[in-house]
Amino acid sequence: MKIGVLAMQGAFHEHIAILKKLNVETIVIRNKEHLKDINGIILPGGESTAIGKLIVDTDIKDMLKDLIISEIPVWGTCAGMILLANKISGEDYTHISTMDIEVVRNAYGKQLGSFRTKSKVKNLGDDIDMVFIRAPYIKSIGKNVEILSVVDENIVSAREKNMLVTSFHPELTNDLRFHKYFIGMVNKNNRLIVNNRLIVNNI
Repeated sequence: MKIGVLAMQGAFHEHIAILKKLNVETIVIRNKEHLKDINGIILPGGESTAIGKLIVDTDIKDMLKDLIISEIPVWGTCAGMILLANKISGEDYTHISTMDIEVVRNAYGKQLGSFRTKSKVKNLGDDIDMVFIRAPYIKSIGKNVEILSVVDENIVSAREKNMLVTSFHPELTNDLRFHKYFIGMVNKNNRLIVNNRLIVNNI
């Protein structure tokens, strides 16, 4: 198993460190070559507008989207959630736009721009440590989207098929349950991209 972490801007180092701690082979994604021979993708937190521009400038946006549509497991944290959303509230643009959710950017405003809490997450358990940094939340979902957690009546994590999103940053905590959950998604998936072609792979 090999998981690629988009490494153009934001909190990608922290994801890589946790994956290595869990003995998962990782690769940083900065160009198309880095998207070959991978079984899963993490889109980290950061500045969604900047990351969105960079994936266009480096000409990897279309390939990223194709991989996700091909059902390669992908996990978007914070800005990564915004990248995957097919609607951004109040905006007339989207980025990768593969997940049937509408998100609100910087939803908690300046005063509550950063905070920490614990909450229950479906399939993961109680007291999941959650760090929010100028976080988005999910305003609405499509019929095939499963809500995983809600904080203050806002949807903060969800899943649709091969796509997992969190408003918060599990990589900034010592709680490894979300990373283990995503690794489980990758393990159950039998798709692998080799030289831009989708093949069946027994991990």
